[in-house]
Amino acid sequence: MTDDELLPEVGNVKDSFDAIKRMTKTGIEYWHARDLQNILGYARWETFEDAIKRARQACESAGVEPRHHFADVTKKVSLGSRAERGVRDYALTRNAAYLIAMNGDPSKPEIAAAQAYFAVQTRRQEQADTLSETEARIELRDRLREDVKELGHAAKDAGVERFGLFHDAGYRGLYGMGLSQIKARKSIPQNEELFDRAGRAELAANDFRITQTEEKLRRDKIKGEQSAMRTHQAVGQEVRQTIEKIGGITPEHLPAEPSIKKLVSAKRKQDKKLPQPNP
Repeated sequence: MTDDELLPEVGNVKDSFDAIKRMTKTGIEYWHARDLQNILGYARWETFEDAIKRARQACESAGVEPRHHFADVTKKVSLGSRAERGVRDYALTRNAAYLIAMNGDPSKPEIAAAQAYFAVQTRRQEQADTLSETEARIELRDRLREDVKELGHAAKDAGVERFGLFHDAGYRGLYGMGLSQIKARKSIPQNEELFDRAGRAELAANDFRITQTEEKLRRDKIKGEQSAMRTHQAVGQEVRQTIEKIGGITPEHLPAEPSIKKLVSAKRKQDKKLPQPNP
């Protein structure tokens, strides 16, 4: 069943789930188990508490302290004639509510609907996380493209004419090898751009190398092609040593990522599907 087919069912669960949500004074959301009991179709508290116990066990099995998600509380209920008594209840986090639904009786339509709701929410969160990662890569790649242009201007002012050799010097400093060797190591076709196949960490390392080289060329008034190349390689080596010092992965060992050009194309198609604001 697709998300679209589940939407009416999921929407009903979401509305009910949101309706019983409570907030602490500090803005933290939580739910009372006795409120959730009705939504999940349990007539008897004792039966529902069995589902809560299974959920707590699942939480503990995952290495998470259950009391952080299932807090014992007492709820006041009316007995008539203005009399009240306290009954056992739990204050639940969203994760606790999810675990209860996942460990509930799947033969209950309400449980099945809740499980569908949480499944859809999980998929949407995964898609959002993937989209955020993609957008971060695209942003870094765009910034790197502009910074490479600025480095080219600074290199030209320093007297560089063989720009291929100049850029290769920077790669040798950062990667310990030239561009052709890097692509061969990462199984990237020679006609593809290295940065189009680089992940966030690799893009960031190169951006730091490039911006610092540009600044050093201008600040130290470097003149002469050979001096500029030596400067570029030295800066790349410094960035590499910093990565090694903090225990990071040097860029030649980072895997090639899917082509960013394909991701940009896919994102544009997705953006076109989004509802457009009225003019």
